[in-house]
Amino acid sequence: MGGSGGTSREGAAAMFMGEWQHTLDTKGRLIIPAKFREQLGERFIVTRGLDHCLFVYPLSEWAILEEKLKSLPLTKGDARKFVRFLFSGATECELDKQGRITLPSNLRDYAKLEKDVTVIGVSNRVEIWAKEHWDQYVEEASASYEEIAEKIVDLGI
Repeated sequence: MGGSGGTSREGAAAMFMGEWQHTLDTKGRLIIPAKFREQLGERFIVTRGLDHCLFVYPLSEWAILEEKLKSLPLTKGDARKFVRFLFSGATECELDKQGRITLPSNLRDYAKLEKDVTVIGVSNRVEIWAKEHWDQYVEEASASYEEIAEKIVDLGI
């Protein structure tokens, strides 16, 4: 970060992975893990995600997603709902000098973020979860991990 530090990743797709525990302060500010900051850039998009978490996209990845969503048929009700859901909750965030962002109350409410937060990397995006919801999700997913793995083998993975 700073200067021209981010130029080596220009044109490269972001790759996020890992899991960090952080705390939301009383003003709704959250530290973004240092490992994610350079790939996200100074400004990025935070929106409602699936499973009651928040999705965080670098501007370049958001632009790709936006193009894909523009191609969805307006005549399909599910497509309209999804686009409305994603875009109406979207906000542009900017890192402060301490590497924090301020999450708007509507997004904190949606993801049930109160204090303890888990921030994870998921390929081209970051996800922000209430810690207790993430822990429950992992427990449930772990129980069916092998079954899921068997099913996705058919997808060529």
